[in-house]
Amino acid sequence: MLNDDESAALAAVDAAATARTLMELISVPSVTGSAAESELQHQLAGRLEWLGLDVDLWSMDLPALRAEPDFPGTEAPREEAWGLVGTTPDGGDGPTLILQGHVDVVPPGDLAAWDGDPFVPRAEGDLVHGRGACDMKAGLAAHLAALAAIRAAGIRLRGRVAVHFVVGEEDGGLGAFGTLKRGHTGDACVIAEPTAGTLITANAGALTFRIAVPGKAAHGSSRDRGVSAVDAYLPLHRALAALEEERNRDPDPLLAEYPLPYGLSVGTLRAGDWASSVPDLLVAEGRFGVRLGEDPAEARAALERCVAEACAADPWLRDHPATVTWPGGHFASGTLPEGHPLADTVGAAHADATGGGVPRRRGATYGSDLRHYTGAGIPALQYGPGDIAVAHSAREHVSVREVVETARTLVLTVLRTVGTK
Repeated sequence: MLNDDESAALAAVDAAATARTLMELISVPSVTGSAAESELQHQLAGRLEWLGLDVDLWSMDLPALRAEPDFPGTEAPREEAWGLVGTTPDGGDGPTLILQGHVDVVPPGDLAAWDGDPFVPRAEGDLVHGRGACDMKAGLAAHLAALAAIRAAGIRLRGRVAVHFVVGEEDGGLGAFGTLKRGHTGDACVIAEPTAGTLITANAGALTFRIAVPGKAAHGSSRDRGVSAVDAYLPLHRALAALEEERNRDPDPLLAEYPLPYGLSVGTLRAGDWASSVPDLLVAEGRFGVRLGEDPAEARAALERCVAEACAADPWLRDHPATVTWPGGHFASGTLPEGHPLADTVGAAHADATGGGVPRRRGATYGSDLRHYTGAGIPALQYGPGDIAVAHSAREHVSVREVVETARTLVLTVLRTVGTK
């Protein structure tokens, strides 16, 4: 099934070097918005240069990007953001395939929940543990391993590979947004997010909401003279639960396997500033799922309408309505166009590289950079090592075998998409 170039490139995938790269990447604590995030971009630029790619490493103009009408929003504070794109130099008239991955990770959370330092990778048999192990340092390592194998095999490409390493994916996708605004583009894109042996061809979206609920302050000993903002919030919470149930009826077939494709979760509640006072303000913040193909503006309007109707039905809130705002990241949904050959190409490459079957296709309930690329007219899907079920947790880990299998699959995907000379 394999031609000579494919066989040579697969044989050049170095499993030991891939594992070392993974461990080195995890060791950089590249939390979203941190200095280490920028540090990792500079390290990766050096790796891409060593692989012979033409490298564009630039400091993003944050004020200009934030002024764009379609800016995706951010949540983490940051003073800088670095873009990084490496492009193979030997392309001719063939297409350009983008290999994309984000370098940022979420904070480790409660350090006591970890077995050791989350940024000191720990190997346990085939598994590597650490923050960012699967989300998504493993994907970055697979990209680098695939490029190294193609180079080591001496293969000349007819088209080009463009590697987009981006920051800020975890809080809105600033890096992908800025990379596309800079003019870096391609004919198709593979994002190596953890997909647990499947092809993810669609993402639901997600919006961050904030609801401010007014109350009336009073001394706790005379609480009947006040109105607790906590009590005022309760009918809104029930209304949000009903809205979630309504929006999850008849989901898209790509998301039908999930019990809750479009989750609505209240993540934080803050009320009061003194234990013996009736709280006069409650602020609820949460995450609101955007359905496949739904305009985020329509999703926002649905939640705002839900809150307004609940306020109109409540004696206190009728005259003192809650207000809804939309801070943080804005994730639209995204879908690989129906019938595009990218899914067939990656699926067949996986089968040939691993000796297994063709991965099944499905959607994902979380937002990702996929929607930036599909929104820019670049067909994209997610395929990468690891399982999203352990991402963002103290159990985060990835199998080195999966990373190597992903690298081998990406080798065949590149050769079959951009062609060889």
